[in-house]
Amino acid sequence: MKRFQPHFRRRLPAPWLTPARPRLPWPVLRAALVAVLLALTLATASVVWTRLASSGHRYDLSSAPSAPVAIVFGAQVDTPFLTGRLDATVSLFRAGKVNAILVSGNASGSSGNETSAMTSYLLAHGVPPSSLLVDPLGLTTYDTCARAAQVFHLQHVLLVTQPYHLPRAVTLCRHLGLSADGIAAPCSCSPVLLFRNQFRELFAAVLALRDSLWPRPPASS
Repeated sequence: MKRFQPHFRRRLPAPWLTPARPRLPWPVLRAALVAVLLALTLATASVVWTRLASSGHRYDLSSAPSAPVAIVFGAQVDTPFLTGRLDATVSLFRAGKVNAILVSGNASGSSGNETSAMTSYLLAHGVPPSSLLVDPLGLTTYDTCARAAQVFHLQHVLLVTQPYHLPRAVTLCRHLGLSADGIAAPCSCSPVLLFRNQFRELFAAVLALRDSLWPRPPASS
């Protein structure tokens, strides 16, 4: 005789007994949304400001004007960004557009010894040591511009960097008293790498606006 075994079906909890997921109150969500919109507006306005302020002072390499000194902005060692800037600077020097070169970057940061790498590259490409100036405390674009004016006492310069960086560099240097024109350097960069740097420029432009409104002493040690 088959033994009866009762079958118990697992019951799911009723919907009204299931604890609801906590939700952020609408005032908090609204405040967060407003903060994001304000940040984006400020970043966009800062970028527009740098482009307007540098208008008429940005050139392609082929149409570069002349100046006594070219300033090369540092970047991560052994990257296409730095190589492109240095190659453009060598072209300016060989064409007689500049007589001296200031290499400015971070000599002791996580990006490597930028100024040492730049100096070695330029020497290997025919720039004589007597034509080189070295600033190992160009920690930021602002520091490079401020030190060029206040420490190296430069006046008329060409700034060599990639096009996405050029408006901010030219705007800051001119705001700090340099007669500066920017030269667009090439970059054999991947689209992803280029997009990342262009995106970062949104927030860097906000910092440039801050430094213009409230200038600070440049790096000194």
